[in-house]
Amino acid sequence: MPKSFHFSEAPGHLIRRAQQLAVAIFMEETGAFDATPVQFAILNALMDDPGEDQITLSHRVAFDPATFGSVIGRIEAKGWVTRRADPSDRRRKRLWITAEGQKVALGMKRAVAKVQQRIVGPLDADEREQLSALLGKLIAGHEKLAG
Repeated sequence: MPKSFHFSEAPGHLIRRAQQLAVAIFMEETGAFDATPVQFAILNALMDDPGEDQITLSHRVAFDPATFGSVIGRIEAKGWVTRRADPSDRRRKRLWITAEGQKVALGMKRAVAKVQQRIVGPLDADEREQLSALLGKLIAGHEKLAG
């Protein structure tokens, strides 16, 4: 009978576990704001590019465009963003962060910075740099293959 697959050493499993840890730490540090990592990314992106369309924004924050509308609906219901049809193409939706959304995003910045430090806390400075470089290379390589 064949042995089971040693998934505990598999890159996919390790990435999934790291994602679980990252989200758990994010929720611990930012729980008072009632925002998910994706919601924070959206708010943060809209501060830089107000009026961005939903499809472009979904790609920018690396989130599935098919389910992006439901995430936008949730933060719109919280009063953090407004969504309006593009005057030149009514099917295209543009997004703006509200004053309340900006207040939430700016209020979260310190907690999110702490999250980043906690995530890589077990690593020394060189390992942190190496991890970021390797993850960036992995993502860029797959995006290049897909694009």
